[in-house]
Amino acid sequence: MPARTLPTDGSTQLSLVVPIYNEEEVIEALHSRIVQVLAPVVAKWNVVFVNDGSSDSSAGMIDAICNADKRFKALHFSRNFGHQAAVTAGMHVSDGAVVVVIDADLQDPPELILEMLEHWVDGSDVVYAQKKKRHGIGPVKRAAYYAYYRFLGRLTEVAVPPDTGDFCLMDRHIVDLLNAMPERNRYIRGLRAWLGFKQTAILFDRPGRYAGTTKYPLRKMVALAFDGILSLSKAPLKLAMFFGFFASAISFMLGLFFVVERLRGPGYLARGWASTIVVVLFLGGVQLICLGVIGEFIGRIYDEVKQRPLYVVSRSTGI
Repeated sequence: MPARTLPTDGSTQLSLVVPIYNEEEVIEALHSRIVQVLAPVVAKWNVVFVNDGSSDSSAGMIDAICNADKRFKALHFSRNFGHQAAVTAGMHVSDGAVVVVIDADLQDPPELILEMLEHWVDGSDVVYAQKKKRHGIGPVKRAAYYAYYRFLGRLTEVAVPPDTGDFCLMDRHIVDLLNAMPERNRYIRGLRAWLGFKQTAILFDRPGRYAGTTKYPLRKMVALAFDGILSLSKAPLKLAMFFGFFASAISFMLGLFFVVERLRGPGYLARGWASTIVVVLFLGGVQLICLGVIGEFIGRIYDEVKQRPLYVVSRSTGI
């Protein structure tokens, strides 16, 4: 494939999508780093801040940057709709020949964008950042990340690269394809892998947050993990069926055991209530697990059928 070049017809060459949620301590440093990285290299670029219902002074700081520098634009949600919705909204309004999705906390170093661009020039459609090390988190959380991505890889038919986030560079046609996908419960890095095309990883050590605290608590991380599994795999339904067969097999073997014990003659002693309770609780637990898995899939179908918008924009700046 011949080397690509950024367009020179006056159109936007690169768009940056930056979700923002209560990042007032980071925004000024983020703005400075972005300008330092992109201004000397890319002739025409812009940045789309997506304010995901921030409750601090982030909205005002974003508007001030946009009013002072027309390369910066902003969408403001009516409330907090979540990180994946914010990324999607930014991709919907981005107009660059290449689009980069990056977190605001500076754990995704803007300097890596230049290396991503080099791979795009060489023919890669997607260039994603893959973490070698994670600084600023404890060993338990680090182990949980490691285990989740390997577990996800076992369950899904799509090869989702381990230890990756949404930090990536995408060619325009990849962004257009993602924008055309109608899912409400989105898992961008999984959808990106599902598309295929030529995808390249660049390895980096992820630093700790520049300032402030994480805006992704355990509850949100677990919800995103479930979105990844349920949006890319039918394995939970298959596991529910497996549990059903397993419970049936155990019950059948117990039935045979009791029949054999009864036929052994008068020495047979009836088992007490403990074994009955154990069997009933086991079967009830399996049934509830299966119903929960099925209910989760039905709930997602319900979300899709309602056709509500993925996000609501209250106002915009520079768009």
